Amino acid sequence: MIMKKQKSKKPTWIDVKKSLKDLESSRFIELVKELYQLSDENKNFLHARFKGGAVSLKNYKKIILDSLYLDVLDDNDNFDFEKADNAIKAYSKAANDNDGTADLMIYYVECGNKFTLDYGDINEAFYDTLIEMYEKAINAVCKLPKKKQEPLQKRLKNIMESADGIGWGYYDDLCHFYHEAFE
Repeated sequence: MIMKKQKSKKPTWIDVKKSLKDLESSRFIELVKELYQLSDENKNFLHARFKGGAVSLKNYKKIILDSLYLDVLDDNDNFDFEKADNAIKAYSKAANDNDGTADLMIYYVECGNKFTLDYGDINEAFYDTLIEMYEKAINAVCKLPKKKQEPLQKRLKNIMESADGIGWGYYDDLCHFYHEAFE
């Protein structure tokens, strides 16, 4: 007799949701506390969701800085664009704060740009990644009310101006996107 191999059902969000509905509020709070203590990522998310503000942005900026402004004395350090991107996505999802998300996008480019200014030319892929984020940042800024755009637009202009002389078409692309959006 041949027995059919039964597929084990993988747990899904629906399974978790059913269990959560049955929890008393004190157990639910304890669960959230345990998730909070489990990782810095969870802490940052919960702070962004429930507190927001400068402290929350600071935590995400630290992740971006550590990912894009490397310790040049550490041979094992590599740019981690994915980690920096994920920090922006996590903040955006947690806080639903368009101003803060635009701020983080600009900060991302500022970190990469400053690294180049401090340590020299990198490579085309590096600049392509910064240009892509610069364009996203401009789009995010343009969706904000005019009054909120001004300080962010100034930071974008400072990035562009400081990039004069950097190769790989980086400066030219920054100029193109900036002037297309703001002038």
